[in-house]
Parts: sequence; C-alpha cells; structure tokens
Amino acid sequence: MRKKSLSCGILGCAALTAGIVYAQNRPLPDQASELRLRIVSSQPGKHRAAPAVIWLEPMAGTPALSFLPQGRYTLLQKNRTFIPHLQVIPLGAAVQFPNADPFFHNVFSLFDGKRFDLGLYEAGSSKSVTFSREGVSYIFCNIHPEMSAVVLALSTPLYAVADANDSFALGNIPPGDYKVYLWVEGVPQSVLNGLSRVVHIPPHAIDLGTLKVPSMSAGTIPHTNEFGKAYDPNSKSPYDR
Repeated sequence: MRKKSLSCGILGCAALTAGIVYAQNRPLPDQASELRLRIVSSQPGKHRAAPAVIWLEPMAGTPALSFLPQGRYTLLQKNRTFIPHLQVIPLGAAVQFPNADPFFHNVFSLFDGKRFDLGLYEAGSSKSVTFSREGVSYIFCNIHPEMSAVVLALSTPLYAVADANDSFALGNIPPGDYKVYLWVEGVPQSVLNGLSRVVHIPPHAIDLGTLKVPSMSAGTIPHTNEFGKAYDPNSKSPYDR
C-alpha cells in the first residue's frame, strides 16, 4: 500500500479521520521484518492495562505460515481463578480445564467464539474443549461469577500479546501485505472491527506508532450465567465449599 502523505503514515489520511494515529514508517536498525505498535486509551486517567493481542492475516499473494499446536494447552481452575487469564492457541487445538479447587466448577462459553458447556465437575477432575472456530472465546464459571478467561484461536502464528506498557513487538514477519487485527479486553467487538487495517510489511522493521482505543479497562467482563440470567448474589451453591 502506498503512503498518501508523510503526515498520514502508512494507512493514509482516512485513518486519522477514524481517530487512529499511526506514525510514519521508519526503519529500525538491526531488526528484520518486525512490527511495533502501542495502544493508548482515548480516555486519559481512566486507563488500566488490559489484555490485548494483535495478529496478522496474509492477503492474496502473501504466503501463509502454518500454526501448529505446541505441547499441551491448559486453563487451570484454582482459587476461583482461571490460570492463565488469556491464552492464544492454534485453531483446532484442545485446551484442558483441570479443577484444582476443593469444590465443583461449571465452565461454559456462550459467546461468538467456541460455544460449550462442560457442566458440573468435581475437584481433581479435568475436561477438555477443542477450539474448532477461529476467534475469541470468553469463558466463565456458572457457579462463580468472578471467574473469567479468554481463549483466542488463530490460524496464523503471527501474533503478539501486549506488554505491561500496552506495546506490541511482532518479529519474524515475511514481507508482504497483511490485515492487522486487534483484540483488547473490555472493548466492544464492533469497535475492534473498525480498527482493522491493511498494512505492507517491508523487508525491515516498521513502527506503526500509537493507536487510540476507547474503553480500555481490566477486570471481569460483565456477563450472565449459562442460562442468560443474572447471577444471584445472595445464593449459596451446594457445590461451592
């Protein structure tokens, strides 16, 4: 993609009208085919670091890389928490859900990613789910509303997770044209869809600058139980000890 002007950067002036500011491409010494990007909240003073991922989907004419499972993927349930909170896996990989708490859990996901309900299972047992649908799966426990996790199933190994400074560094990218996708916890999918852009990766490193993202916040995603109803704050499940 050609630059329309030096001030508008690689995405052209249309990106600026959408509230996105990308810096002009600039080579970074001694680094080949690396992409850098930083996200910031559009509401200063209200930001807390939130889990975020970028990934690149090759466009026509750009070779696709295989993303194969490496080892075993696990979301441990311990102390009413999923560990880790965020996991990026290859499309078609299975994730184990072991219960290390001394009481029951009921893991489910009814959102746009992989939909499943593991039902009740006791301490010391484990169940697994194969994530056969690409995209984001928000995962919760039907007994403990404070529990949440995210599994992102991708068909590409070209992804990066944001660091503590909300910055991404993605290396070893074959030169070519890609569509850049962004996921940030707490940001509506409709907003994230509007932030996707096509970029050209040259045979040297580029810095895409800073991207303003609304409503960045950490914490449990508001959600209902597996029946689409609100959790009862006064109920005491016989399975929770």
